[in-house]
Amino acid sequence: MKRFFNWLKGLFNRTMDRIEDPDIMLDQAKRDMQAALVANKEKAVQAITQKNRLQLMLDEAKKRSATLENQATMALKQGDRETATVFMREKMNNDSTVATLQGSYDQAVATVEQVKVAIKRQEEEVRKKTAEALAMKAQWKQAQIQNSIAKALDGLTFENQFEGFGAVQDRIREAQSEAQARQEVMGQSLSGRVMTLEDKSRDMEAESELDRLEEKLGLRAPATPAVAQTAETQTVSVGGPPDAPKLDAAQEAQARSEAERQLEELEKRLKGN
Repeated sequence: MKRFFNWLKGLFNRTMDRIEDPDIMLDQAKRDMQAALVANKEKAVQAITQKNRLQLMLDEAKKRSATLENQATMALKQGDRETATVFMREKMNNDSTVATLQGSYDQAVATVEQVKVAIKRQEEEVRKKTAEALAMKAQWKQAQIQNSIAKALDGLTFENQFEGFGAVQDRIREAQSEAQARQEVMGQSLSGRVMTLEDKSRDMEAESELDRLEEKLGLRAPATPAVAQTAETQTVSVGGPPDAPKLDAAQEAQARSEAERQLEELEKRLKGN
């Protein structure tokens, strides 16, 4: 029996949770507002219908008074004052009815106008509440998503999972430092200096070939014997004494300055022509 009551209690709580769901509550509130608006519009239609009926009755009563007045006028013109008096009495009674109908009609018009204003305000309120309901639904969905994300992330651990990356980075830095050290040692060794001298020699040969190509194309004047002799002496002896690279560098600078001077003279002659 206790288990049965517990089951009923759980079922009741589950049902209440579903009933109190914000989506369901907002939808029900929206339906209630729409139903109330429809009911009020129906009442407004009935009020306007009664107003229109009073207007028809008032128009008919006014027409009857006008008709009775015309009949009294015709009787007077024919000299029948007694008949004219009867028509006027009937017109007076009808005028009382017209006055009563006019009062009822005026009151009905005022009531209908108030009802129209109330319906308009209610429609605006329904639109406003509908927009608020949509916003509240979006907020409820957002809260549910955030709760789901929080539950999904609950209990996750990220400790000791990225230590391998740090060890790899240390090994890479160590290898880079060792390679840089070997390059520095290589630059200071004899073989490194020989490679440097060979690179300079290749650069000088390339510049000499470029000078000859410029002379062939007529882009510069032929080199003077002194300059040519200077260019010929610019050779690098790989196995020479340690002071040889300094002398070759000075000669290279002298040859370049001479070539630049001749190039400037050629440009001046070209501008003069």
